[in-house]
Amino acid sequence: MQSQSVLEMRFLEILLIGIGLSMDAFSVSICKGLTTKKFSWKMALTCGLWFGIFQALMPLIGYFLGAQFERFITSVDHWIAFGLLFLIGANLIREALSKRKEEVGALDEAVAASENALGFKTMLLLAIATSIDALAVGITFACIQVRIWSSVLVIGVTTFLFSVLGVKIGNAFGSRFEKGAGILGGTILILIGTKILLEHLGIVAF
Repeated sequence: MQSQSVLEMRFLEILLIGIGLSMDAFSVSICKGLTTKKFSWKMALTCGLWFGIFQALMPLIGYFLGAQFERFITSVDHWIAFGLLFLIGANLIREALSKRKEEVGALDEAVAASENALGFKTMLLLAIATSIDALAVGITFACIQVRIWSSVLVIGVTTFLFSVLGVKIGNAFGSRFEKGAGILGGTILILIGTKILLEHLGIVAF
């Protein structure tokens, strides 16, 4: 019974991380949806696949990079996990609150009106830009012992679903959800990082 609750908690944590990481892709997908007068399943599924695959691939790469240095960081792994998640979360919130468009938004605006908005080069650049944070999260995974294959699957599927939803929302309602998505995603990552730190320090047990 004990192990089942731990597994359930771990899955919830990974799911929340996946939601937090998917917010950049969600925002870009909203921008994509804004460019179409009629909802396009082709655009929605294309965005979902590109963003979902890269959001799963990046933490996998980060995990194996972090695993190479695991023996050097075991004594401070909780501080590394907290620091990375805090910085990623704070950056998401900063970008959401910023009045000017950051790199991802500017790049998407530049290509959104073009006929090649779903082209290979365009989507590759956007997929990389929206998944860089996931690389750092993968390094934290090497510190906190997660089941990496199931974790990246959850993150990838979550991002896929949010990207498809983003295109739909952008087409139907416009960009009003974009700012809130970044703030929500950043807050989730900061809270999870804080939880990891407090648990390892023995201050609190969840």
